[in-house]
Amino acid sequence: MADQRAELSWTDETIPVSNRFDDPYFSLQNGLEETRHVFLAGNDLPARFAPGFHIAELGFGTGLNMLTAWAAWETSGQNGPLTFTSFEAFPMDPSDMARALAAFPRIAPWAGRFLDAWQGGTCDLGSLRLTVIEGDARQTLPGWSGQADAWFLDGFSPAKNPELWQPDLMRQVADHTAPGGTAATYTAAGFVRRGLQEAGFAVARAPGYGRKRHMTRAVKP
Repeated sequence: MADQRAELSWTDETIPVSNRFDDPYFSLQNGLEETRHVFLAGNDLPARFAPGFHIAELGFGTGLNMLTAWAAWETSGQNGPLTFTSFEAFPMDPSDMARALAAFPRIAPWAGRFLDAWQGGTCDLGSLRLTVIEGDARQTLPGWSGQADAWFLDGFSPAKNPELWQPDLMRQVADHTAPGGTAATYTAAGFVRRGLQEAGFAVARAPGYGRKRHMTRAVKP
């Protein structure tokens, strides 16, 4: 599956939509603010940033979440690099990433540095150590040796891509989370929350972004 690429349509010429899952890659309202609300605030970031901090993610997409976290890391004055590992089944072409990210001028400095260096796989940008592991996360995550301090669970809608939200995969997320680590996702679907709870997370529902009434936050005791 690692050689399969993202198949896209575009809404308003700026928002990529997955043809495979019929779902936009980010909020039609404000993708950057959604990322900050769900994935940064949902994981108590940047307050929890510390040397050696490691974020992991299901669904790299346009790279927006990574760039938002990297920008927060740098602007909060951290020393040393942020480690960011993402699992992506259908990688997006860099030209499509650039087209999508152009909608967010506030992160343009980070997007430019990333896109200038990005060739897939791993990328060392000094203050960011990025790895994108291509393939089905159900197959790739069990063999990963890392542990994350925070997870961004950003697959397509559970109703349209249920494979990325199954209990077995949530258990793998928990197994690859450091004690006291967290996870956050925009969805509050019951089976997702139950899967995280069964995996050993303490799960709470929180106010969602925009039209989404609720989201999910999780902490590994």
